[in-house]
Amino acid sequence: MTWRHLLAVLAAFAFWTAPAQAERIRDLGTFQSVRSNQLTGYGIVVGLDGTGDDNLAYLTQAMRGTTGRFGLQLPPGVSPGLKNAAAVIITADLPAFAKPGQRIDVTVSTMGKAKSLRGGALILTPLFGADGEIYAMAQGNLAVAGLGISGKDGSKLTVNVPTVGRIPEGASVERAVATGFETGETLRWNLASADFLTASRVRDAINRQFPGLASVEDGVTIAIRMPFDTDARASMMAAVEMIEVDPAEAPAKVIVNSRSGTVVISNMVRLAPAAISHGSLVLRIEENERIIQPNPLSPGQTAVENQSNLTAEGPGEKRVQLFNPGASLAAVVDALNALGTSPSDLVAILEALKQAGSLRAEMVVI
Repeated sequence: MTWRHLLAVLAAFAFWTAPAQAERIRDLGTFQSVRSNQLTGYGIVVGLDGTGDDNLAYLTQAMRGTTGRFGLQLPPGVSPGLKNAAAVIITADLPAFAKPGQRIDVTVSTMGKAKSLRGGALILTPLFGADGEIYAMAQGNLAVAGLGISGKDGSKLTVNVPTVGRIPEGASVERAVATGFETGETLRWNLASADFLTASRVRDAINRQFPGLASVEDGVTIAIRMPFDTDARASMMAAVEMIEVDPAEAPAKVIVNSRSGTVVISNMVRLAPAAISHGSLVLRIEENERIIQPNPLSPGQTAVENQSNLTAEGPGEKRVQLFNPGASLAAVVDALNALGTSPSDLVAILEALKQAGSLRAEMVVI
């Protein structure tokens, strides 16, 4: 056998072992306990060039608390001008298995009327989880992509959003989140979209490699019995994520964006027998004024008379398109293009087909 024949055999074997439609389990969903957690905090950005908040009540209160930690007490009843500082909200995502000492990115957004955060620095701020506990501490110089300038006459120019900035690796993790990975006999894996057929195929694929360990709990969740040893458990999870599965075909859907006029039709959309006529009605209203003069030597007066001309015109050509039973997406698109439909007309036609029971798909308006 020559090397050319060997390459041909290897290529054929590769296509046979890896179907074109197969996807890895890790691309279809995630393990239930392996997820990120949201953190948030309230802090102060200082060092702004006159673009911060001015005498903002909660900014002044926060500044009193901040300066109090350093032994500096602001005079009571005095609201200092804080144009170089801004009250901000800090948000971050704490990845799964993040350990104390690791760094995470944070996003800083203004709360009040600060015009820009460019050039500012965030003062040390605790970040809280949903349980009210501190999980990270944030501090650092902001990177702001936006720019805002203003003139004395009130004119303004803004590029992007200067009131939001980021601090790469701006927070240090102070506490780890318990994921339940180390405990429990069973780990649950969740599909990104509910589908009983896909869930069954995932279960079967896992059981072919690890017999009898996977079972379907519902249309989303597959329960997998895991070994108690954490090293063996991690190896098994890695192996499960790389198993290839043929997911079920996506359901028939028509997605309509009413704001932009975008219409997306999935490949499984089918039509029952239907006939569609597409046309338009043009109405024209013309208003003309005519001056009426009285007869000579008559007591009448000059007057203005309104003349209205109303006309209605239908389409020059009546077109009716017949759809055969089970028409596919390609036939639907070709037929609607032949009718010369615009996006708004297409939405109206699809809604009418759905009401008539001819459109075998779910319509989703976003």
